[in-house]
Amino acid sequence: MIRLDPTTASLTAPPAVPAWALAGGAPSDADAAFRAGAALAALDTLAGAQPAWAGAWRQRLALNCAAGSMRLAGRAEDEAALRDAWQLCPAGADPGPAGAIFGAWRQLALQPSAASADRLEKIVGQLGLHWDGAALADLCTEIENLATSRRSAPFAAAAIAAHVVATRPDSELLAWWLADLVLAQSFRWPRPLPLLMTQVFGAAFRAEDGSRRRKPGEKNFERAVCGALVQAAAAACRLAGELSRRAERLLAVAPKLRAKGAGDVIFLLLNEDAVSGSLVTKNLSRFAARRLFERLQQLEAVRELSGRSSFRIFGL
Repeated sequence: MIRLDPTTASLTAPPAVPAWALAGGAPSDADAAFRAGAALAALDTLAGAQPAWAGAWRQRLALNCAAGSMRLAGRAEDEAALRDAWQLCPAGADPGPAGAIFGAWRQLALQPSAASADRLEKIVGQLGLHWDGAALADLCTEIENLATSRRSAPFAAAAIAAHVVATRPDSELLAWWLADLVLAQSFRWPRPLPLLMTQVFGAAFRAEDGSRRRKPGEKNFERAVCGALVQAAAAACRLAGELSRRAERLLAVAPKLRAKGAGDVIFLLLNEDAVSGSLVTKNLSRFAARRLFERLQQLEAVRELSGRSSFRIFGL
């Protein structure tokens, strides 16, 4: 039986960002950093815990950041299109540019916050960028320097983003990917949480006159990162509360399932953003999977995410 981590299973009083941290703008860098610290403290317990639904939570955060990346990359795909690009792509096949970007965010959420030249070479390729080996080695050195510096976490995240854009103005997608990685290093989280990309076009990064977006390295950028982290942490905590309740419902109905491969499906639903309705495992045929998902829908334990009558996709 799959069980929820008792420390985070019941979110009757879910972690939440304090209302005062969310209210209004910060008049100084110090005030902005204090608010960001309060917001990230609320998120810290979840980031270090391993509830049964943590995988789905992290992958949903990755999807949200991938969707935010589409606008920055000049593409039109939304969450539904990204799910299709990933879920409907045969194993080992090229998921296309949008699917590759989604894959980069998925990797961020799945792997520890270590940065090697080999890992970053793969990531820049997925993001549609090109860096040579020497530049990647220099980037790893900069990340190491930030990891050993005494900068607060939001300012370290801002610093790596500014460094990347100063080095390569065409690599802002990588800048935001690395900002989340450096943030996780600063907090010693077991794995990064995809956060900041969702806020890039939000109010926190809007210039004072509201006419344009504030980019990495520009005036008051560190303060903007702090404000963005407050909003991103609040959204991540709300999502955790929603997924925890849905996971509890899924686990509550598990004893009613008679399909031999039901345990495999429950595991995937708890660890992935979405699962194909035509899933096949060693214990489950395509027909049996369809019947199982229909049963889970009847029990209100999963949601159909595609809106289609065929090639259906399910998740918490």
